[in-house]
Amino acid sequence: MRLSAFAILLFLALNVAGQKERLLAPSPPMGWNSWNWFGKKEINEQNMKECIDALVDQGLAAAGYNYFVIDGGWRDTKLGPNGELLSHPVKFPHGMKALADYAHSKGLKFGLHTVPGTHDCGGDPVGGFGHEEIQIKQFIDWGLDFIKLDKCRYADGWNETLLKETYTKWRQLLDASGRDIVLSISAYKWRDWNPEIGQMARTTGDIRARVSKSAVFDDLPLSVMEISDENNKLAAHGGNGFWNDPDMLVTGEQGLTIEEQKTHFALWCIMSSPLMLGNDPRNMTSGEKAILLNKEAIAVNQDPTEQGSRLKSTDKVEVWLKHLKDGKLALLFLNRNQNARNKLTFHLSELGIEKDADLKEIFSQKKIKNQKGRITFDLAPHSCKFMLVTIKH
Repeated sequence: MRLSAFAILLFLALNVAGQKERLLAPSPPMGWNSWNWFGKKEINEQNMKECIDALVDQGLAAAGYNYFVIDGGWRDTKLGPNGELLSHPVKFPHGMKALADYAHSKGLKFGLHTVPGTHDCGGDPVGGFGHEEIQIKQFIDWGLDFIKLDKCRYADGWNETLLKETYTKWRQLLDASGRDIVLSISAYKWRDWNPEIGQMARTTGDIRARVSKSAVFDDLPLSVMEISDENNKLAAHGGNGFWNDPDMLVTGEQGLTIEEQKTHFALWCIMSSPLMLGNDPRNMTSGEKAILLNKEAIAVNQDPTEQGSRLKSTDKVEVWLKHLKDGKLALLFLNRNQNARNKLTFHLSELGIEKDADLKEIFSQKKIKNQKGRITFDLAPHSCKFMLVTIKH
């Protein structure tokens, strides 16, 4: 029996509505992305399989880092005759479905970087523009769970109307596909349509990382703190299944000290940012693993109540706050000064807390004493205290 065009459209509309009601990312997505460490040139089938294994063997998958995403460099330099994507024949001879199957066999979800314009970021004519149906069908057939849709290049130059229309088309086709696929918008700045289209969306350019020679904590463009400043401006938009994305993490041997890595991770946790690792999971120090596997830090990040934000800043000492669903609070005290220690005195009354409260530092797991609601810290350069506050009743 044939269905009328109206019936088909009605079916698709109801299907899309049902998908929107069910959040694909009720908490910030967690996983790993190849770009910050490997870039475009260094990835291949073998080291990606090694990284899949490492996520499982190092305990990262069990801690929640379950999206394995291959960024740029997996494609051939041309499209197939019908506009279909081709895997790089030398670096990925068995194709993407084989890798997706391998990731799924290890209990992970699998994602890919792709581009909605005419060309990729390196100028190869492999974009999805005009080929969206064909390429999305490939992604469905391969078993993708995550797509990073990177604005990159459109031959005639993007304008805002065309950009919104293109990303909207991807969302509609994904919703109609019947497969749960998280859509990560990578278009480098906030747009008011982001929450309608994606589950997460970049708020800045690419963070400095190994691929760009070195990660930087502060005082340079695209440093950890500059990106945090930009992402913080959009705190009101994070939550309810949509998450502002300040880009992948830069832990590991990428240029940050261990104290800077702690502060970086704490910031991403309190900002409810997607926790997408950008490290080499095959080679992690015990210090890095202790940061990334900290259950209470991850719990702060995964709490969907709100995107935490900066409460105050005085003399390069900052206080960040996130309200948690169980009535607790997460507080982050950090010293942006590169060369000098800073003393911080904070009164819980600034949070409206007049009763007694229990305080615990998340990284050290030590209880923090407060004198009549007053906390005093001596913070080393670029270090932090990341705390859970439980109000006594």
